[in-house]
Amino acid sequence: MALANHRSLIAFSLLVLALSVQPRGTVAQTNAAPAQNSSPYRFSVSVDEVSLTFHAADAQGLPVNDLKLDELSLLDNGKPPRRILAFDFLQNYPIRAGILMDTSESMREHLAGNRAISIQYAQRLLRQQTDQAFIMDFGYASKMTQPWTSDPAALTAGIHRLTAGSANPLGGTALFDTIFRACFYEFGKIDHAASGNFILLFSDGEDNTSHTSLKEAVDACQRANTAIYAFRAEPELSYSSGPKTLAELASETGGRVFFGDDSEAAIYNDLRTIEADLRNQYRLVYNPAELRHDGSFHHIELKAPERVDSIHIRSGYYDRAR
Repeated sequence: MALANHRSLIAFSLLVLALSVQPRGTVAQTNAAPAQNSSPYRFSVSVDEVSLTFHAADAQGLPVNDLKLDELSLLDNGKPPRRILAFDFLQNYPIRAGILMDTSESMREHLAGNRAISIQYAQRLLRQQTDQAFIMDFGYASKMTQPWTSDPAALTAGIHRLTAGSANPLGGTALFDTIFRACFYEFGKIDHAASGNFILLFSDGEDNTSHTSLKEAVDACQRANTAIYAFRAEPELSYSSGPKTLAELASETGGRVFFGDDSEAAIYNDLRTIEADLRNQYRLVYNPAELRHDGSFHHIELKAPERVDSIHIRSGYYDRAR
């Protein structure tokens, strides 16, 4: 009888343990910076669902915040979704930002200006009560100069620690490796479904030392629901392939690339554009009509009513192989 009772107790304990595991396995950390040495354990389940966030604006560039699901038309690889699981408007969500600064030789002359833009964001737009950011320096390698924090003074100090060549012991630039690290290891360990997430990227788009591909970097950011906004890039007519790379990183993650006027007013206006995108978002979750789990890219097309002048949404996603 004692043995039977012992077996029953073991069975009951296993049942309690199973019920305590959350299928999506994310741990909310919106009120505190993610711990550096104590990442949460996760239990992942592969499901055939896609989560999209997008921003809609009118002809004046103002957010359109009253869209209804029946006003939208969604195509995934040319086919309507099998089922819409959720549609929500996310206003004034907390923001999680990663500031990634290329300090390799090719970006040396832009470093002072890029520092100034980053400081302007940290001091004027970051909300200490709700928002958090981190600072990462990269060249051949990448290093964190300021982990997640909501303190503008700490972020400013981290930005001032960005120095030319400090992450470049062997020369070259590992742009894709850095983006993958930021999305997979930093945004991947927060509850990225409960915030507006973006990378503020300062780079010429050149990559010559990464072990990670552009596709793998984009896939990590898509899965962490993180958009890439590239700042003060060279014009697309440049002889370099960098502008095309930045445009692809932005379009496939739902971000933007900013060119042109370097005046303080223009820069602040661009930062406010990012702010409007992230503070006024819709989230749409659906089951695609068809997934083959073969690593192919799925193109997304979202149409809205005429009162919407523009929609900023990622161009698609990679159908990850099982």
